[in-house]
Amino acid sequence: MVFLEFEKPLESLYEQLDKIVEVGKEGDINVEPMVKKLEKKIKKTQKEIYQNLSGWQRVQLSRHPNRPHTLFYINHICEDFIELHGDRYYKDDKAIVGGLGKINGQTFVIIGHEKGANTKMRQYRNFGMANPEGYRKSLRLMKMAEKFGFPILCMIDTMGANPGIEAEERGQAEAIAHNMYEMAKLKTPIMCYIIGEGASGGAIGIGVGDRVFMFENTWYSVISPESCSQILWRSWDYKEQAAEALKLTPDHMYSFKLIDGILKEPLGGAHTFPEETADLFKEHVLSEYNKIKDITITDLIRQRIDKYSSMGEYELVPASSKKGKKKEKD
Repeated sequence: MVFLEFEKPLESLYEQLDKIVEVGKEGDINVEPMVKKLEKKIKKTQKEIYQNLSGWQRVQLSRHPNRPHTLFYINHICEDFIELHGDRYYKDDKAIVGGLGKINGQTFVIIGHEKGANTKMRQYRNFGMANPEGYRKSLRLMKMAEKFGFPILCMIDTMGANPGIEAEERGQAEAIAHNMYEMAKLKTPIMCYIIGEGASGGAIGIGVGDRVFMFENTWYSVISPESCSQILWRSWDYKEQAAEALKLTPDHMYSFKLIDGILKEPLGGAHTFPEETADLFKEHVLSEYNKIKDITITDLIRQRIDKYSSMGEYELVPASSKKGKKKEKD
């Protein structure tokens, strides 16, 4: 197991547990009472640690090397999945996977960022940072879902869209903006889940939905804490402070009415109990889909547009007052 800095108290406890179990096997000794006592202590320590996580600690958990990604969830919640490739303009983008999957007999078009499970696969997947062709592939699959009446399930987990020169040359900003525009009026239910990192336009490019949820140990923001720190302080040293200032945790996003709910993870995080997390995810997806599947398409689109139109705070200044102020100056 890999332990983050704030999880270090757990590391020594797990080491003790492994040693006790090993001694019991080698010496044919009954160590069950000691194991139960230590497991109880581990749960207590986990509860103490995970009850008071800071914004930066949640960012770290969202990036945990053992945290499950899109393909893991697809393999565990789908009875069958057929991956579809290519945007029909340029090529296939490995940072976004998509296709047709059945969950309890219901066909979904499933789309999600994929970071990769090891170093080789992370390079192959470009660390989940999609190019324009990834977003165009996503839109192609969404249009197919609309045509055949399939609901859409999106899984968001990215540090942001690929910021390279070639991506910009191929229309990165336009591809993301076009996705947002089309998703707002797509004639089929859309459910979006932030399963890891939800950064900037890279996240929102497949993140416009009728229902948007965040896993408990994830974050959602226009910029990463490191980049924010670099811009404001010319150094990454203030990333923890930036994470708190950005208010990027699920609790903050829910209070701002930017998401519809938070999916609780097992105590210890998704990386500690991936299969259990996948079961909770599957149950949540089916439950939420049942709530929106019978809404008429007209009402669904209207509710979706109203939802995003009401986000944020602003003030309209009447044109008459502007004219009055100009006359006073004259």
